[in-house]
Amino acid sequence: MNKRHVLSILVENYSGTLSKVAGLFSRRGYNIDTLNVAETQDPKISRITVTVTGDGYVLEQITKQLNKLINVIKITNLTECASVLRELMLVKISCTTSTRSELTQIANIFRAHIVDVSAKSITIQITGDESKNSGFLELVKPYGIIEITRTGLTAIERG
Repeated sequence: MNKRHVLSILVENYSGTLSKVAGLFSRRGYNIDTLNVAETQDPKISRITVTVTGDGYVLEQITKQLNKLINVIKITNLTECASVLRELMLVKISCTTSTRSELTQIANIFRAHIVDVSAKSITIQITGDESKNSGFLELVKPYGIIEITRTGLTAIERG
């Protein structure tokens, strides 16, 4: 059965490392659902958070292939342990003077932040898990979503 897996991959922070990791997925025909990369507390190490959909066999193959890459330090399947998962989303929504207060109230309910306002639109920043962000999008959809940008999932193991 296919399900979404969240992998946290610690890698040496060298030029070309991300390309090697992403290339591994594409060469084997595995689609990356989300990808997020940044330095850790040690500038020599980066954390790649990747979500991929597949069954246990696909996950096993991906893990085996990643472990063969010399720059990979550690792989953690965050789907199998208690973890914190977040995504940052910026949403530009069509609005008028009369609907701006409604959108502000929705933003407040979701603990989102208004980061830009113009005569015809409002841009809201929201951080949360997938269900929170999806719920927010469903509520603002009737107003007219102009544009969405997302960071992709970032995650860390609890404790």
